[in-house]
Amino acid sequence: MRLADPASLAEDHFDHVVVGSGFGAAFFTRKLLETRPGKVLIVEWGQHHPHDWQIANSRNSAITAASTYRSANPKPWNYTIALGGGTNCWFAQAPRFHPSDFRLNSLYGVGDDWPIDYAALEPYYAEAEAIMAVSGDPDMAAIMPRSTPYPQPPHRLTSPDRLMKAAQPERHFAMPTARARVATEQRGACCASFTCMRCPADAKFTANNGLMPLFDDPRVTVALGCKAHHYEGAGNSISALVFEHGGKPVRVTGDLFVLGANAIQSPAILQRSSMGGGLTGKGLHESLGSHVEVLLDGLDSLDGSTITTGLNYGLYDGAFRKDHGAALVYFENRWTHGLRSEKGRWRQTLPLMIVTEDLLQDANAVTVDGAGQAVVSFSDASDYAHRGQKAAFAALPKLLAPLPVEDIVFRSMRDTESHLQGTLRMGNDPARSVIDAGMIHHRWRNLAVVGSAAFASCSCANPSLTVAALSLRAAAML
Repeated sequence: MRLADPASLAEDHFDHVVVGSGFGAAFFTRKLLETRPGKVLIVEWGQHHPHDWQIANSRNSAITAASTYRSANPKPWNYTIALGGGTNCWFAQAPRFHPSDFRLNSLYGVGDDWPIDYAALEPYYAEAEAIMAVSGDPDMAAIMPRSTPYPQPPHRLTSPDRLMKAAQPERHFAMPTARARVATEQRGACCASFTCMRCPADAKFTANNGLMPLFDDPRVTVALGCKAHHYEGAGNSISALVFEHGGKPVRVTGDLFVLGANAIQSPAILQRSSMGGGLTGKGLHESLGSHVEVLLDGLDSLDGSTITTGLNYGLYDGAFRKDHGAALVYFENRWTHGLRSEKGRWRQTLPLMIVTEDLLQDANAVTVDGAGQAVVSFSDASDYAHRGQKAAFAALPKLLAPLPVEDIVFRSMRDTESHLQGTLRMGNDPARSVIDAGMIHHRWRNLAVVGSAAFASCSCANPSLTVAALSLRAAAML
């Protein structure tokens, strides 16, 4: 890796200046190097923490997310500030978004449509899956059409999963995951130890085992320990980035600027640049999750090959989305609530997670204070999301009819899904969005915004694969 002394970069000029190094920034830069030769500077607030360091220190970064913003609400917003960003801490769940997620307003009259549809993103989904060697269920093509097969076979389902899949083959699937089912040259096979935040087998795709050729490219300079502070610009273009290192400002100039921090820090950078206004920073959200335990009568569970084995789409799409949010039901292969105490029935338990979509609310927002620190104002998820949770729980007895269910027990709401998004949303209308279909800022035309901040609506599905696919597409379109 070509690490720079940040102070030595002062007044240097680069063809491309990239803020951040997570899914959005890294996949964009990877494609950029294929299509647009030039010098790239990657500015990363954190440090490089190799896999061994993360395991030894039981953390993904030396910087805690909570120390980087203020909020009066105790709700956590989790992210990793380090080389590779969220690739370090994600659980490697990699489902695609449902085709209807991109047309929420057109189909159901709520939220906003995306300026692109599933078909436009599909080739880039396939490319991202190939880069990450995603394992997946080929049967998912029935609801999410595919141009290529999954690179790896699906993980082993649990016994309850197999019964559900036999009864509902068009709705129940093995979880797509960038946790290797079959070992690769860079990654071991998933060991089902359920410690995915820091995978002991190094089975999940991360920057450390999948993106280092990008950071080692001779065209790429990496500046670590550098906090992007603000841009300078005039008219409709940006001319420079000012970042902080060791408490001192460093200014670099460039032709193309790429903003890929996260959904809190990216809008904060624009606001410190006096490039806010409109919907910049508004609509901070994530999907809403809950824990449920299903007690089984005579059926053992917990016999799959990874942490989350199944996804059920039986409550995902339909006219009900006019009133309440879609729900995705995650079938877990870990004893979230402990094993059962009855003799001989220890494994007759099925932990589920119910995840519902949310609607963007402008009052849930990111601003900056007088010192330039990011400030989160958040009250709650929308009533639409909460109604989705209630409807999904009420529908579980019918959904789970293929299983010998003894009881269904609501356990708790989840504090967070760790998927902050939506503060620089994409769209065709500048009055209703911040960036366009190519992920270029509506005003600042040499600024590409990548990452989940760009999401125009909130899917139930994990966002990282979609972030990677959007970035590949945006860079290919330049």
